[in-house]
Amino acid sequence: MHFLITAGPTREALDPVRYLSNRSSGRMGFALAAAAAAAGHSVALIAGPVTLATPEGVHRVDVTSAQDMFDAVKATLSTADAAIFSAAVADHRPANPSAQKIKKTDAALTITLERTPDILGSVRGVFGWRGFLVGFAAETEDLLPHAREKLERKGCDLIVANDVSQPGIGFDSSDNAVTLVFRDGGIRELPRMAKDELAALLIARIVAAAAK
Repeated sequence: MHFLITAGPTREALDPVRYLSNRSSGRMGFALAAAAAAAGHSVALIAGPVTLATPEGVHRVDVTSAQDMFDAVKATLSTADAAIFSAAVADHRPANPSAQKIKKTDAALTITLERTPDILGSVRGVFGWRGFLVGFAAETEDLLPHAREKLERKGCDLIVANDVSQPGIGFDSSDNAVTLVFRDGGIRELPRMAKDELAALLIARIVAAAAK
């Protein structure tokens, strides 16, 4: 199979020095790319700004902003059989980033934000892609309702949901614990384990589900 996998955060420029971003390390997405390549699959990895080494046998495309990632996905998706969107893409960006460094003053600073492109939400409609689609849902409350709603709204076949409010898993961690929510209504909880181990399990399940 050919996999497209997104990983890491995006950075949305406020000025030439500062940006808006999030805590994603990219470890889960890179682990998925490594597991897919180790299982003999072709992998295109679209990575936000992270400090991780490229897994062996993986074709990597580096991007910075949500728009960059949108464009890279659009250019790459048509050749994929399965796509895993594990990147933590910024939902908003500064509407009018400054061309120069914003100087500190005593006045309050108001930043107007605008929506970034909805990458996962564009896959079925805008891009017209019909492969096996996997999204991630990092939540702090109502995990399963939010995951199910996202699956339906984005047209996913599978949502990998995790509660990032729990200590020791998710962002900035080498471990994770997730709940798999399938389009047919099935739910499977996977306990805390190393992200590398979890990635291998997820790739095997995705390959099996995509073959049905």
